[in-house]
Amino acid sequence: MLAGIAVLVLGFVIMSLDSEPFGFGFLGITLGPVIVMIGFIIEIYAILHNPKEK
Repeated sequence: MLAGIAVLVLGFVIMSLDSEPFGFGFLGITLGPVIVMIGFIIEIYAILHNPKEK
């Protein structure tokens, strides 16, 4: 879960680094949201994953 949180934070930082007005550049519109969605997918997997017992 910590990896998912780190990816989420990275995505939001990337979106905040966009120099275009109102965040309408490549970083704010395309790259940042894709990274955030990957972070949410990692979090959902971490919550729903059941490790197999030996």
